[in-house]
Amino acid sequence: MKLDILAIGIHPDDVELGCSGTIINEVKNGKKVGILDLSQGELGTRGTIITRYAEAARAAEIMGVSVRENLKMRDGFFRNDEVHQLQLIGAIRKYQPEIVLANALEDRHPDHGRAGKLITDACFLAGLVKIETLDENGDPQQRWRPKCILHYIQDRLQEPDIIIDISDVFEQRMLAIEAYTTQFYNPDMETEGPQTYISTPDFRESLVARARMMGKRIGVRYGEGFTTQKSLGIKTLDAIIQNET
Repeated sequence: MKLDILAIGIHPDDVELGCSGTIINEVKNGKKVGILDLSQGELGTRGTIITRYAEAARAAEIMGVSVRENLKMRDGFFRNDEVHQLQLIGAIRKYQPEIVLANALEDRHPDHGRAGKLITDACFLAGLVKIETLDENGDPQQRWRPKCILHYIQDRLQEPDIIIDISDVFEQRMLAIEAYTTQFYNPDMETEGPQTYISTPDFRESLVARARMMGKRIGVRYGEGFTTQKSLGIKTLDAIIQNET
């Protein structure tokens, strides 16, 4: 399945927390978007692999994505090595995205930065013709390199290179996050299990505050920020003009 955008996260819910508003925007604009979870989040304090799959499916439905796949890398113990790179290269060539949304390159959780680098390296290597991979039918895959990688901002605040206006879809974004009922605080539901850093009302409030802060930077109500290692180019200055309301 050819995708316009592939959002990749090492844990189920990374994508929802980091870039679900942007995903919903793009789906509403007619783009074909998919999500690739690299691990099953099995080391999480709350929930189980089974509940994480159910929550991820529900969140995918809320966002309206075309496909969601899990590569089942080991949560906490995956590496940016040849084995994992080849596994991810196969998925990139399978979906042929023009844009990849990826984990932050540095963050509080060590998995995030390691995954961000793995994704960056795999996207480059997927474009090399002499690296051979096979599809699910055993046929050779064609090389493919995404045109752009945007790293969503996770726990640690970073200076964004680009901010996306998600004001019109913010409530839908929060519903996608709250689909993970074992992981996050939901004011409309009671959740069971030990309290964690991300399951408190304060963490939920911080998500709203972050989106408000990003939105304020570009003169809108809510925003999502991204960093990029590649300079973004435009053909005319019209591309950066925003309509005043």
